[in-house]
Amino acid sequence: MKNVVVTGASRGLGLAIAHCLVNDGYRVFGLSRTLTDELQSLIESNKGKVEYIPFDVSEIDSIPDFARGLSKDIGDIYGLVNNAGIGLDGVLATMHQSDIEKVIRTNLLGPITLTKFLVRPMLKRKAGRIINISSIIASTGFNGLAVYGATKAGLEGFTRSFSREVGKLSITVNCVAPGYMETSMTEALQGEKLNSVRRRAPLGLPTPEQVSGAVSYLLSESASAVTGTVITVDGGATA
Repeated sequence: MKNVVVTGASRGLGLAIAHCLVNDGYRVFGLSRTLTDELQSLIESNKGKVEYIPFDVSEIDSIPDFARGLSKDIGDIYGLVNNAGIGLDGVLATMHQSDIEKVIRTNLLGPITLTKFLVRPMLKRKAGRIINISSIIASTGFNGLAVYGATKAGLEGFTRSFSREVGKLSITVNCVAPGYMETSMTEALQGEKLNSVRRRAPLGLPTPEQVSGAVSYLLSESASAVTGTVITVDGGATA
């Protein structure tokens, strides 16, 4: 059973990814700051196949020791899904500096640093998959999400360049870029603004389960020749 680490696994897309990968036969290690009832339920219904590990990817200085300990404790890691992320709305001119730095640490610096350490054993084995969760905001932009958009665009640039570094050792590095999903992500949108978002997606807004399918594909043998790319799952909103 191959081991896959999923960050931000306690809710939303991360939880859906964990569900999907367990069904695919992987052993999932879910990282997040807190253990939710939903993740606990998944663990209880899949004894020995899902494990929760408390960790905050924004705590950059803790990553080296954490990653080394994780590799030692669970053995070979086949896949890393960098899903943890935050999107603090705010006009840049009035956004607090601490919020700017928090978004950058969580969405960009954390995933890069965690990848740095977890890829090392992959390099020795000459096998592994790294999947970074981006967003269509990286390419379309969105009012009030300048910092968020910058981190996701940075994650896509990181993906392309890093895929060239590790490709010769049979490690793939890819992005999945979801659009707005029918989750709590759209609960803050009301009335015409929500209708406008829905109208832009001719196939309808995707579900977390549909986005998880792209992650499943990138981890599969069928995607062994796919690297350095971005798979967009947005119901056609950016077509």
